[in-house]
Amino acid sequence: MRNGTARLTTGRLARLADVGVETIRFYERHGLLPEPPRTPAGYREYPPETVRRLRFIRRAKELGFTLREIRELLELRMTPGTTCAEIRGRAQEKVDDIERRIRSLERMRGTLVQLVRSCRGRGPISECPVLDALEEDEP
Repeated sequence: MRNGTARLTTGRLARLADVGVETIRFYERHGLLPEPPRTPAGYREYPPETVRRLRFIRRAKELGFTLREIRELLELRMTPGTTCAEIRGRAQEKVDDIERRIRSLERMRGTLVQLVRSCRGRGPISECPVLDALEEDEP
């Protein structure tokens, strides 16, 4: 305990935030977590609010935000004058991106379903319609 505030070791922080120790180090390297102070013995000591930040990062990743986008959200959160409208705009951009990816995945699925249906699953590989389609130039 330092200055009346409990500090967390990397292992304890990982358990409380439900992430791996390597995840914490990864986020530090990518600027999502500030590097914490160290004890005289060299151990990292994280302030308790780091748990909340890690949970924020984890949840944002689950919602599809990239590390760059998460860093920007964290910066906006700390920037005086940031409005809910700005954050809403970022979230809407992510919704739009996810919808574009869903449409792309649906097109891929449709093409693969057609390829699977075109293949009897018998005969020599030289007559495989799936492989033939993959070798073709774009339609």
